[in-house]
Amino acid sequence: MAKQYETVIGLEVHVELATKTKIFCSCSTEFGGTPNTHTCPVCTGMPGALPVLNRQVVEYAAAIGLAANCEITRVCKFDRKNYFYPDNPQNYQISQLYLPIAKNGYVEIDAGGTKKKIRIHEMHMEEDAGKLIHDEWDDTTLVDYNRSGVPLVEIVSEPDMHSSDEVTAYLEKLRTIIQYLGASDCKLQEGSMRVDVNLSVRETGMKEYRTRTEMKNLNSFKAIARAIEGERTRQIELLEAGKKVVQETRRWDDNKEASYAMRSKEDAKDYRYFPEPDLVPIVISEEWLERIRERQPQMRDEKIKRYKKEFDIPQYDAEIITSSRHMADIFEETSAICKKPKKVSNWLMVETMRLLKEYGMEPEEISFSPKNLAKLIQLTESGIINNSVAKAVFEKIFTDDVEPDRYVEEHKLGNVSDEGELLKVLQKVIAENPQAVVDYKGGKEKALGALVGQTMKAMKGKADPGMVHKKLRELL
Repeated sequence: MAKQYETVIGLEVHVELATKTKIFCSCSTEFGGTPNTHTCPVCTGMPGALPVLNRQVVEYAAAIGLAANCEITRVCKFDRKNYFYPDNPQNYQISQLYLPIAKNGYVEIDAGGTKKKIRIHEMHMEEDAGKLIHDEWDDTTLVDYNRSGVPLVEIVSEPDMHSSDEVTAYLEKLRTIIQYLGASDCKLQEGSMRVDVNLSVRETGMKEYRTRTEMKNLNSFKAIARAIEGERTRQIELLEAGKKVVQETRRWDDNKEASYAMRSKEDAKDYRYFPEPDLVPIVISEEWLERIRERQPQMRDEKIKRYKKEFDIPQYDAEIITSSRHMADIFEETSAICKKPKKVSNWLMVETMRLLKEYGMEPEEISFSPKNLAKLIQLTESGIINNSVAKAVFEKIFTDDVEPDRYVEEHKLGNVSDEGELLKVLQKVIAENPQAVVDYKGGKEKALGALVGQTMKAMKGKADPGMVHKKLRELL
């Protein structure tokens, strides 16, 4: 009988924090920019330049720690991690080894309907390295130090995951928590969230861990899932052939759907850590921690429960709306103005999602104001405009945030409320469509729809379809 294998996975997740300036200097953290322009003597490691800690980094890291049910280390400090690499200008990285800011936490995930807690071993603050650009044409490597010194929090999980589905659920949960806190935008494609996968396989039922590998260069959830399946298969094939898995760092090539060895895996002793001499320990007082706690927003899981109870909207709608804090904020603000949460939910779930897809945008990029969406709902509900006009106006709100009442007035899009004018058009439509009249009187209900369509066309959409239906029935 063939052996059955279990996959054991732990993650190291690096998140770039959303501070305006770097962790130890006042250079900009903005993504992009001409290479080596967001730099100064501190973040390029010039002799004699001294670091000064950015307070906001500590607040973001503590907020993430609290949201992930961690113990916050009340007196924590930085350490030097020594290594020589072209993207690391000081030849050491300021990180945390001995006293990280947070530890012993967990997040709860739902993978395929099964709830599970993924434990967090620790969470520490550190500075990012620069970026190497390999030019294969010239056979050269260039360094951009704009990213050097950008603040990171590294979140290290316990090896509690056993499938790519669990990994994806964990990463999505972490990303949502951090985005809700406003601590990072967590864009994998821009490198503001980077994931290293530590993976090993063992025979099912075995308790001890086997040799693991670490995989890097994973910039999408799909790439992470493919890398996990690829590495699992590679390790099982080695074991089945009686070979050993070597502990090493591997680079995933998503185009080739294969990984290759980069270097043998280092241990903490190889980095020759020692306490950072240029920075004092950080003392987090109870008062400071309480202020951070008070600023914590309501998280997604609580919002979903509240939306179902308070606004009576379905679970599916609540999950979609709360998947982005920005969209959840729009929902709540618009509902507070127009007092019609179900209508707001419908506009977000249908038209907003359609336009986001059409324009290739993320929910965080929505720029229309809740006030204008609320006004549109009020115009529709009061019968001033009909649904088809409302959809056209909403597209202008979505792209240009126009004021709907002014836009409707300027473009004369309001429903024709003159009953005399409507009757004239109806009589003309009836006269011009005798066969439809005969069909309707003969019991064919569809014929009435055709007459409604002709009337709406004659009135250029500026009529209430419900009123047209009612009047047509009366006339026929």
